[in-house]
Amino acid sequence: MGKTVVRQSQAGIAIAMLMTFSTLVACESGQGSPAGTASEETKTAGIEDKPLGEADLERAAITDTDLDGYEVNRILAAPAASRRTADPAECAPVVQALGGSSGFTATARIGRMISSKEHGPGASMILSSHSAGDAARVIDALRTAAKRCKTFKDIGVGFRYDEAVLQPDPGYGDESVSLRLTQLAADSEDDEPVRVPYAVVAVRQGATVAMFYEFNRPRGPRGEDPAVVPEEIIKAQLNKLSEPAVSKRP
Repeated sequence: MGKTVVRQSQAGIAIAMLMTFSTLVACESGQGSPAGTASEETKTAGIEDKPLGEADLERAAITDTDLDGYEVNRILAAPAASRRTADPAECAPVVQALGGSSGFTATARIGRMISSKEHGPGASMILSSHSAGDAARVIDALRTAAKRCKTFKDIGVGFRYDEAVLQPDPGYGDESVSLRLTQLAADSEDDEPVRVPYAVVAVRQGATVAMFYEFNRPRGPRGEDPAVVPEEIIKAQLNKLSEPAVSKRP
């Protein structure tokens, strides 16, 4: 019994380290869009919208005044493509989405952490503006990986994930993807892992991708319940992205 408590405590430390890693993941360096994709034609509705610059994304990001009951803080983000990898390799888009990023270079990328003032669920959010076509490819890559990958390993941090399930399309924006999965957090392969529920929702609106992700702390009030990204957060952000000052700039 004593060993189990120690192991769970150690795993808790590892989880905290992973949260820091996830927050900083958008600062990873990268080499642009995956080879062979940049010149492909995409006819997805709305994808020809001009990409927003960093200043535009900052104006488009939700703040405390846009969401009652939540506190919004900035988190680090950078436009480089994520280098996070997975085993199997085809699952990399899911691993990258857990930090709000993708394997595609963005024109601009900013981040926010949205916390409930009432200790309810919140979310981390990364807004990414992409070149024509890449925004649709971000969503397609994540959807394809979520369909195929039920269990996989994040090579960078060594944690495994299982029970990955693509959820019904929530119908946000021009297109969206929602998935749930469970992180198996442990200090070593000999330790009994702590199961950490995760949720990811990615939405493309024009040439902008909003990536939301949330997890449940094992010893928190929601414990082993499925993680959720509150709908009011997603809708508030998409509404603000649709404002004329953002979507119809010169």
